[in-house]
Amino acid sequence: MAKEWILNQATNRWGLNKKNRVGLVSQWIREAEPKTVEEWRQAYLERLRQWLAEKDIDMPLEAYLNSLGERLYVKIREVIHKEVTEITLEDCVTYLWNLVIDRTFQGYRREITTVYEHLQEALGVEICPAPDDLDRHYHVDFLIPVGERTIGLQIKPVTYMQQDDVHRWLSWMEKAHKDFETKFGGKVFVVFSRRQGRKHVIANPEVIEAIRAEIQRLQREV
Repeated sequence: MAKEWILNQATNRWGLNKKNRVGLVSQWIREAEPKTVEEWRQAYLERLRQWLAEKDIDMPLEAYLNSLGERLYVKIREVIHKEVTEITLEDCVTYLWNLVIDRTFQGYRREITTVYEHLQEALGVEICPAPDDLDRHYHVDFLIPVGERTIGLQIKPVTYMQQDDVHRWLSWMEKAHKDFETKFGGKVFVVFSRRQGRKHVIANPEVIEAIRAEIQRLQREV
């Protein structure tokens, strides 16, 4: 398993599996529709031969593929091996601390910022970060001023709803948010986020209309 992982990582790192190295593999296998590995081997080698000829590469098929494997070997032995031997205990300790502290925090803030920017664009209103005291006392991350009153927003990952003690969390949040509404006149909305590919999106998009309705209510009562 370790050997396979190293080979895979190195192949990807130096692009030895890209179409400019091994040809249009995904396309070719669909065109060939092979029933066995041997059928695919023959179909691939024939297409590779034509592909190399089009590129004016005059090299036997076996020698060409072997050359890629030899290049992979050199990269692993001369580059990766050297990099691995240069890693120190301090490097490993520092990396783990950075992973669980700095990178986790950066990912968390990136998630919140992405959702906040989406909300601001969708609602077309000013949304500002909540001061620390409001965050601590009322558990709100952002504020939407509407006249003399304020709406609160709390952004949480959707995994919060999967906690064993979620009922306790909801009860705790509900009290804090009711206190916020009493003091500032606007409701607090919990916006859940989830990962979609490499981005974070709003997991409960219906909250956008609920926030918009609250903004309109407060505007009417000004």
